[in-house]
Amino acid sequence: MLEVRDLDAWYGDAQALWRVDLDVGPGETVGVIGPNGAGKSTLVAAIAGLHRHTRGRIAVDGADVSRLPAHRVCGHGVAVVPEGRRVFPHLSVRDNLSLGAYRRAARPGRRARLGRVLELFPRLAERAGQAAGTLSGGEQQMVAIGRALMAEPRLLLLDEPSLGLAPVVVDEVFDALASIAAQGVSILLVEQDVERALGLAGRAYLLIEGRVAAAGAAAELRGSDLVRTAVLGI
Repeated sequence: MLEVRDLDAWYGDAQALWRVDLDVGPGETVGVIGPNGAGKSTLVAAIAGLHRHTRGRIAVDGADVSRLPAHRVCGHGVAVVPEGRRVFPHLSVRDNLSLGAYRRAARPGRRARLGRVLELFPRLAERAGQAAGTLSGGEQQMVAIGRALMAEPRLLLLDEPSLGLAPVVVDEVFDALASIAAQGVSILLVEQDVERALGLAGRAYLLIEGRVAAAGAAAELRGSDLVRTAVLGI
């Protein structure tokens, strides 16, 4: 589904990614963990076409999307849930969700997809006419995920979905992600909460200072001394 090869990227004057290799298979959930400043968000932005990389190849279903702008990457079935949610605060929940189906190819069937999103997140159904900026952080995260799903993606990129949320809300968000994965959507999950990430993902990559320091089955990484030291500080 997704192939990243030999990827370099810079953030200002500093190199953020160094020859990163990464794969996500069809219907697979893959985690990316690492300490703050490891380059995780830069990786998501580079894959989505939101951050220019200087070297390497990114392919979706074999198609090279390395130099495509973000809207054309989206056209290959990729949707992003960005760090910080980035909802449109003055628009209603319903309008925020509808913007996810803005692309012409995503417009057919958008009413049915909206129904599925509201079924996945019943709180949003109760607040459909409410301005998104008046929602709690957890509800805004649900809007951001729902908006991405309105594009009918085959690959969902999530950047720190638990950031700033109460534990009970994180439970709801990760239950929803498990349901999305069960429907066959491929997921690349960048997440600060190592236990949550490794509990949802089948495989994961450990990123340290922009380099892949370890990769493998989530269960193996959970017991890794390197993960305990680099991410958990143990």
